[in-house]
Amino acid sequence: MGIFSRLAQLIKSNLNELISTAEDPEKMLNQVVLEMTEQLASAKKQVAVSIADSHRLGKQYENEAQQVKEWERKAMMAVRAGNDELAKEALARKREHETLANAYQEQYEKQKAAVEQLKNALRLLNNKIEEAKRKKNVLIARKKRAEAQKAIHETMSGLNNASAFETFDRMAGKIEQMEAEADASAEISEEYSGDGLAAKFDKLESTAGTDMDLADLKAKMGLAPAAPPAPPAAQAPAAPVRVAAAAQAPASPSQAEQDELAAALAELEQNEQQQEKKLGR
Repeated sequence: MGIFSRLAQLIKSNLNELISTAEDPEKMLNQVVLEMTEQLASAKKQVAVSIADSHRLGKQYENEAQQVKEWERKAMMAVRAGNDELAKEALARKREHETLANAYQEQYEKQKAAVEQLKNALRLLNNKIEEAKRKKNVLIARKKRAEAQKAIHETMSGLNNASAFETFDRMAGKIEQMEAEADASAEISEEYSGDGLAAKFDKLESTAGTDMDLADLKAKMGLAPAAPPAPPAAQAPAAPVRVAAAAQAPASPSQAEQDELAAALAELEQNEQQQEKKLGR
């Protein structure tokens, strides 16, 4: 029973204490479970030996009981034959086997009870070892989680005000300053070296396009503003309107202007041909 007491002490040890005291709790827990498993295997062998002894005692008891019956039969046979002396010797031998049979029976009963106790203890021990294995897995998971939390806290504590986060903020400020300086340089360059008037018209055209798109969208949705009422005929004479319309329409060139333009083009072409002839020479 010494092995069971050692295993009981091993299992009852506080596994949680290993987390805080051992250099490597995971290895220590694995080693403890390995030792318990090995000693459990040894205990199983001892129980098996005890069971074998119980079976051997049972067989010896049965053999002695069979010898008792056999010598009793022989004593009866001698009595029938009228040989009382032979019957006495047979009865004496029968008594010897009865003594041995009683001793074997007593040992067998004790061994059988001990085997049952060993089986129960072994079953309980196996259950505790399985529980220890499950607890080991939980403790290892807790240990790994604690290590991860510790690493995160150490990393966060190492990131003080003058660390990487402040560097990121400082670099962001520098980039914003560079962008502002680039915009200012472009504005100055356009103001003093570019065509300011053209830029204003470009800006007007870009905004006018969006205004027109917005007006088209409103008209499509039926949200366009109502057109202003037309003025009365008496207040808008027809003649001035026609004059304004005529003034706005472009005048077509006259025949004389067309002839003059054709003559100028012909003269320009003749000069180009003469120049090519001189270059050819």
